[in-house]
Amino acid sequence: MTIAKMDTTAMKPLPFSDPRHQEAHQFLVDETYLLDAQRYDEWLETLTDDVHYNVPVRVTTARSAGFDTSPGMAHFDEDKYSLSLRVARFATEHAWTEDPPSRLRHFITNVRTFSAHVEDELYAQSAVLLFRSRGDNREPNFLSALREDILRKEGGVLKLSRRLVIMDESVVRMQNLAIFL
Repeated sequence: MTIAKMDTTAMKPLPFSDPRHQEAHQFLVDETYLLDAQRYDEWLETLTDDVHYNVPVRVTTARSAGFDTSPGMAHFDEDKYSLSLRVARFATEHAWTEDPPSRLRHFITNVRTFSAHVEDELYAQSAVLLFRSRGDNREPNFLSALREDILRKEGGVLKLSRRLVIMDESVVRMQNLAIFL
């Protein structure tokens, strides 16, 4: 099930001084540190049980087509169970795409937050630039994308409930996408 992009055109972003914006921004920064350190079991704890993680396939179309991702196709279209299986696989000898592990650095910027229509939820948009290096002889990879998240407060703590990642390129130039964005 592909997730639709958030229509924030009529929504006013929360000011940077708003405590909800600051809390959401802190969540995104803390999350990137877990991903960069590959502390995936801890990262899973920052997700709601009904999380939906979607990275659709980007396509190049005419403006009049009305879409820029391939309907029904995704690099990832996952829930908590499938994300947990991916994390568990990293701990086995079958995770050859990440052995040796990649060196990762997620740069999160342009964070905008919006009040959601549901109590205890926030919409967050951010830009992510991922640096990835593997082995000693390969050129590093970069991936740039827009992330649209729904963050939900559970037990007084923000958790990721939904993530839509729209990559800026339609051709992924990495050998594999065995990492989380």
